[in-house]
Amino acid sequence: MDAVDLADLALYETGDPAQTWQRLRAQCPVYRNERDEEPFWAVLDHRLAGEVLRDGEVFTSERGMRLDHDPAAAAAAAGKMLIVTDGPRHAKIRRLIGSAFTPRMVRRLEETMRRTVAERLEQALEQEVCEFAEVAAHLPVAVICDMLGVPRADWGFLLDRTMTAFGSTEDPARAAQAHTDILLYCSDLVERRRKEPGEDVVSAMVTGTVDGVPLTDEEIILNCDGLISGANETTRHASIGGLRALIDSPEQWRRLRDRPDLLPTAVQEVLRYTSPALHVLRTATRDTELGGHRISAGERVAVWLPAANRDERAFERAAAFDVTRAPNRHLAFGHGPHRCLGATLATAELTVLFDELLRKVEHAELAGEPRRLRSNLIWGYRSMPVAWTPR
Repeated sequence: MDAVDLADLALYETGDPAQTWQRLRAQCPVYRNERDEEPFWAVLDHRLAGEVLRDGEVFTSERGMRLDHDPAAAAAAAGKMLIVTDGPRHAKIRRLIGSAFTPRMVRRLEETMRRTVAERLEQALEQEVCEFAEVAAHLPVAVICDMLGVPRADWGFLLDRTMTAFGSTEDPARAAQAHTDILLYCSDLVERRRKEPGEDVVSAMVTGTVDGVPLTDEEIILNCDGLISGANETTRHASIGGLRALIDSPEQWRRLRDRPDLLPTAVQEVLRYTSPALHVLRTATRDTELGGHRISAGERVAVWLPAANRDERAFERAAAFDVTRAPNRHLAFGHGPHRCLGATLATAELTVLFDELLRKVEHAELAGEPRRLRSNLIWGYRSMPVAWTPR
């Protein structure tokens, strides 16, 4: 078997990873990925991916959730930041954050979704050609800002900083500075919410406790950062990839327009087909076996989510985009204890977006070659120009 480095950035920017995943999965669904940096095991099989993601005792997240992370930073955040915390403490922090989602807050977020999509599409449809990557960026940022309690006057600032920090620049220094700006803003927001709590996630973390102990500013800021990055990545890139899938498969567009009741299954298929999160990392806490391979304690295991979501043994015609696909047990949001906390919100955002697109757009086509991100963490788009005709 020819060696492939699944962590090679070029594979996702200019290559064809789907064919690579298919070939590797057929030959070795748990693939030993050798590289100059620390090697890892890549899980490409849907069933085995689920096993790893469910078992936080054998496969821990507390030593880092992604390849090429800073081990010192991961160690410092372990037990504080939701995504690098396991066991009972993870469940308690998750429950504390989730307590903010009162019925009134959920209604408010739904109104934000509708208003944001309507405004952005109205502006975009006035142009013969628009950059859909920019249109798609506004919705998740508006929702996460509303969810965190960011004043509306600051939404534009957070949009600019998140787009720069998470993918719109090829300059690492600019991205790092944008990320620093986000952390500083979150620090200021925590201070404000300690003085004036509201009905939002930051207020829930500021006023709540875990095992009777309040979260520190550091813990709250780390979790704000995790929520911002997570909310930005999945919805934005699933939106872009979903529209591209509909453009590439016009019969699916027609079917969905004729059968709007298919929208819920179509959104799940968008999530499976686009799978924006490329991998999630775990570390074996003890010697174990996975897919016939001996995994030693301390070795890294990366679940390759879009590869698992195109496993032919789990999905009939897995390479095809099918808005009628059901059931659809995809892993786009992960699985097990660390399943994405914002999965329901992200699904709602995508539902609103594609509902509005189907109602307002008669025809859409690519107006230029889409450009993929140069990343082994996010399988997404830097640019996708679209030409469309309003209905």
